[in-house]
Amino acid sequence: MHEMGIAIQIIDIASASIPDNMKDIRIEKVNLRIGKLSAVVPASLTFCFEIAAKDTPLAGAKLNIEEIPVKARCRKCDNEWMITDPVFNCVKCDSGDIDIISGRELDIVSLETAE
Repeated sequence: MHEMGIAIQIIDIASASIPDNMKDIRIEKVNLRIGKLSAVVPASLTFCFEIAAKDTPLAGAKLNIEEIPVKARCRKCDNEWMITDPVFNCVKCDSGDIDIISGRELDIVSLETAE
């Protein structure tokens, strides 16, 4: 389960981003953007994050995951579309010469703190 390694990296990055003068503040939520092609199972990541965050500045924080759809652009006809099936051919001209322009993201967008 590679989600545990990802959870640990999220905790490390988020913890390091907390300014020194705010180390005692409680983080309530970690907002993420995760692409459908990133091979991350959101439920598994959430489970691993809860375990890995214990005894860290993010203990008790929740993950808010925005799933990013797979979007492609055809190099042949410049058509853009959302890929919803496991077919990676242009829906307009049937070319397989495409670029994936979204769906691979794994970004920490923001941290939300308690008031």
